[in-house]
Formats: sequence, structure tokens, C-alpha cells
Amino acid sequence: MVPDAFDRLLIAELTAPVDRRIAGLVDAILGPCQPLGVLFYGSGLRQFDPDGLFDFYVILEKLSDWHQSTAARIANEWLPPNVQFAEARIDGRILRAKVAIITLAQFQARARPDSIDTTIWARFTQPVRLVWVRNDAAADALLMAIRQSVITAAGWAARLADGAQSPDFWWTNLFAHTYEAELRVETKSRGSVIVAGQEKRFATMLACAWDAAGISFSDIEGLWSPRLSERQRTTARRAWRKKARRGRWLNVMRLIKAAFTFRDGARYLAWKIERHSGRSLPLSDFEARHPLLCLPWLLWRARHVFRRRR
Repeated sequence: MVPDAFDRLLIAELTAPVDRRIAGLVDAILGPCQPLGVLFYGSGLRQFDPDGLFDFYVILEKLSDWHQSTAARIANEWLPPNVQFAEARIDGRILRAKVAIITLAQFQARARPDSIDTTIWARFTQPVRLVWVRNDAAADALLMAIRQSVITAAGWAARLADGAQSPDFWWTNLFAHTYEAELRVETKSRGSVIVAGQEKRFATMLACAWDAAGISFSDIEGLWSPRLSERQRTTARRAWRKKARRGRWLNVMRLIKAAFTFRDGARYLAWKIERHSGRSLPLSDFEARHPLLCLPWLLWRARHVFRRRR
């Protein structure tokens, strides 16, 4: 199959080079594991910051392909993805990452318009790199999953507003809706930060996705208006309200699950404290292995760290 303009745009993004230290970090995270692929996204992609946190999605063929406990695997089957904190010394610097674990089937299911989970398709409308891939078949499957994510997002964007608007408005309005549905701490204006400086990229992506979804639109002096009926928009908004309510509970459950499955969560807490306070919080091996058991003690120690800073 010859790639169309939409596919070519996505392929160019997925295969664009990244800082070579990212490859070393990914190799350290994976070890002997052989997933289908690793997707790199987020602020660390936009600007390499060795003191920041890099975001990855590890895409598996099946959950047993990843080194995790039976309980964690069951939790990941029930409510994906599981998230873990990882760090590795690369070129003399400690690089840190937040790693989400999910199967391709789970990813694909959450990229569809009928999914109540907005986290996948909203996240992967943004630039992403395929920094590790098993083979060509895996690369094609991940390309199609990313493609579906963008089509889903663009379809909801067209239905959650109306009138003639600039291309970046359709995206920022969509992100405001998804942040609210996901109980994100970011303000509704966060979407404009994501789009800023990449207006041309997001406009091209929107036009391609609308075309792929069969949504025609008028373009009058840079203001785009999808040709949808008021009934279509009303039906979609009613569905979105239901999706948002369910999505909030979904993310509450995900946060509760993370308290029991966030691997190396104590190290993540220690890193966050050091990054924001300038004070280290050394961990014993026992504290690192049993963060839930030691959480009251860790929080008490963290309290003194911040008190000393003040």
C-alpha cells in the first residue's frame, strides 16, 4: 500500500531523529525485553532536559512480555497502562523516565472514538517518535494506531465546537475538554502551549484527519468550519458529557491503582522532592522496595526537607 499524505506526515514524525542519549536510556529501560515498540513523547521530546523526566510508552504484544509481578500484570489487564519510574546513567548523567506499559490491542481499543478513555488518542495527536521497534510489521501496526488516535481526536474536535474557527482553536478547545475529563492538573489554557510554535503542523494534521474521517470543511480566510449538522453536534456533545463523567471516575481508579503498581514510586517521589526543593531524600533498599509500607515515614522525612528549605 502506498502511503498517503497523512501517513507520510506521521512517518516523518515517527522516524525523525532524537538525541542519541534517548536511545541509551531506552536500551537501559528495556534490558532483555523485546516489545513491539517504544513511543517517546512529551516535553522531553520538545526540548531535551537532562534534569527533567522523559515520557515513554512501551507497546507489548502481550503483557507477559514485560518484567512485572503477577498482581501488576492483572492490574494492567484490568486498567492499563501500568506506570513505572526508571533511571539510568547515560554519558555520566542520570536520566530519568516515566514509562507506561500497554499492549498493542489495549492501545488500539483506546484509540477508537467510542473509548471512554481519552488519554491515548488525546496524547498521541501530539508529536511522537518511534525510538525502538521490533520489525516492519510492528512499525506498520503502531503507525495505524497513531493514525487512528489523530482521526478520533480530530472527529471529536469538529463536534465539540461550531462556527468558523482557526485550526489551532479546534485543537486547543479539544485539549481543554480532554484535560477536564482526565482530571489533569493543567489549566484549560495548557492546550495553547502545546500548539504554540507548531500551528502549521497541527493545521496540516487536522486537515488530513478530517479528510480521513470523511469530514469536509470550508476554509474562509484561514477560518475552518466543518460541515456537520446541529443534530450531529448535539448528539456528540451529549455523548461527550457521558464520556467525561465516566472518564473522571476511570482516572480516579487509575490513580488508586498507581498507588499499588507504580514501580519504583519511592524513587520517583525522592526525585520530585530533590528537583523542586534542591534537597536530596536518600532511600534505603527497603524503602525503595516497599514504598507503600514506608510512605508515612517518607512523607515525614520529606516534610523536614521542605521545612529546612524554608
